[in-house]
Amino acid sequence: MTTRLLCRWVRLFPRCPQAATASARLQTSTVHPTEPVSLTSLSWIRPSARYLCQANELARMEETTVPYEQTPLVRLVEKASTPEEVLQLWAAQGGSASDAARCLVQLNMRVMEKGGEGILQDPRCKSMLETVNSQVSSVWNGSLVGLLRALTMLGLPPDDPLLRSLQNELLWRIRRFTYRHLVYVVDWVAFQQRRGYKNEALTTALLKQLELRWTELCDSRTISILMGCALLFNPSLMDKLEDKALELAESFSAEDIRRVTSALVSQNRRAVPLLRALSYHLNQKPSSELKTPLLLDIAYAYGKLNFHQTQMLQRIPAELLPRLSELSALNVTRCAKSLAFLKWLHLPLFEGFAQHYVSNSGKYSTMQVCNLILSFAKLNFQLGKGEEFYQKVHKALEGSFQNLEPFLKTDVVWSLCVLNQANPDYISSVLKHAFQKKITGGSADRTEGYRLKLLHISAFAQLEPLGITIQTPAVLLPTSQGKTEVSTPPQSSLHKALQSLTDGRTQALRTGVKTKYGWTIDGELVVDSENKPIDLENLKAPHLPGGGGCDALPAGARRIAFVAWEFSNYCLRSKDLLGRFAMQKRHLQLAGFIVVEVPYFEWLELKSDWQKVAYLKDKLGKAVAEDMAK
Repeated sequence: MTTRLLCRWVRLFPRCPQAATASARLQTSTVHPTEPVSLTSLSWIRPSARYLCQANELARMEETTVPYEQTPLVRLVEKASTPEEVLQLWAAQGGSASDAARCLVQLNMRVMEKGGEGILQDPRCKSMLETVNSQVSSVWNGSLVGLLRALTMLGLPPDDPLLRSLQNELLWRIRRFTYRHLVYVVDWVAFQQRRGYKNEALTTALLKQLELRWTELCDSRTISILMGCALLFNPSLMDKLEDKALELAESFSAEDIRRVTSALVSQNRRAVPLLRALSYHLNQKPSSELKTPLLLDIAYAYGKLNFHQTQMLQRIPAELLPRLSELSALNVTRCAKSLAFLKWLHLPLFEGFAQHYVSNSGKYSTMQVCNLILSFAKLNFQLGKGEEFYQKVHKALEGSFQNLEPFLKTDVVWSLCVLNQANPDYISSVLKHAFQKKITGGSADRTEGYRLKLLHISAFAQLEPLGITIQTPAVLLPTSQGKTEVSTPPQSSLHKALQSLTDGRTQALRTGVKTKYGWTIDGELVVDSENKPIDLENLKAPHLPGGGGCDALPAGARRIAFVAWEFSNYCLRSKDLLGRFAMQKRHLQLAGFIVVEVPYFEWLELKSDWQKVAYLKDKLGKAVAEDMAK
């Protein structure tokens, strides 16, 4: 211990003439006594000026100018093809602790390739372990790091004395490790923590060194490994790692990109500049590098982080389509769910998903079938010839539907309503009073969301042509109290234009109308045969919870529902509505309304108030004309 401490002190005084001789003696005799070094490679011992920004220069010099000279044993072991050959070579020749460490690393590699049960109990393996344990301080830095990982993979218990000894040695040498060595040790520490074993002293020292020396990062492989251990780091270090990853993004391999995006997902860090750079470089990779698991992980990461990159979203389906037959049921549902989160409907791919289910329905679990239906409904994916698909879906749900968790059951029935495939049995099962009591738990927002879904299901039963009449009870879930609805800018702008359209007559216009079907109408008018608004205060309104007034609708009058469609209501890069809003439009039409759609991409082009009023008049006239033509 004293010798090591003196060695470190000597390095702090490179210009001190009294220390120069002692420094040379100590470093040649104590740092790595078993590493053979030629006289010509001892120039690094001579004192030299070094600036503060070169904090790890010594570690780099140790790695580059003092290479490990392989012994005959190590050269033979590296050529061995089986664990038994490694053990035999050690038993025949023996060696130093460094030789034993490298033999153990090679032994682990051969065990991973060829297999080998109970290898640690072999006397020859025990001999290597004892040799390392007796001379830990003489093991070379790279071998020490590799040995930790190898022993863990071979099954050595985390509390084994040898592992503890190796970790203590790591603490002693931690300032002499290169940054790459530190990263490999951090990767090992993260693996140990996932197994429930922690070494707080080693972890703290490692993170401190990584924080202080982060500018030494210079290769993509090291960055990707380090970001894979993101859960150990402070946010400040993650910010620095993201900057480095952005700087070196061009040199990342496809696997490095996958690892980095997975690290961002694990911390829920939506680093948009980094994601854009990684996506651009990933899109340049040849198809041979874009393996199926990698594509699925990238799609999952994009969905989880709500990140849209059109080129990659086009590339992923194009790469997966030829491989559909190779995908498992889990991969199909996982990909469909990820693309649904991204609102990306790729028709050929989703048709392929449906056909995959038809061909392999026996391999799908009930949960996977439910996820597939939920994904189709979110994107309003309507199969052209889906009879066989839905027959298999209903058959798969027959035995397990009643056992589904209440919230999932509600989601499945609601999704089938969106797809126009719900049957009376499904609907009646979720509209019973006893069932509704099961989904009142959770936050107020969640309860309100499921209350609306039950209202939509009830509306489906009342409005859609099911062929039978269902006695639908009132939805029992409580409404959210004290929560004020905030209109979005397009909605507020539409309300103002509608007031101008009706010349400010409040009795002729309703805005933000909450219907008993669970849908909200942005603006409601009743127009006469000449398309002029009439007062609607005293008119019957069967869509309102209270029923409205007492007067019947005049002859020739029509109910108009203005609905503002925003960017979030559409599939990405498309003018097709998502499933929720497509069902809203359908239900309002079945309830007797002429729906006037006001899409954001048309509304935002109108700059003045008179343009907006003229636009609404034109849309109203066209909608009424189309209804009359029917």
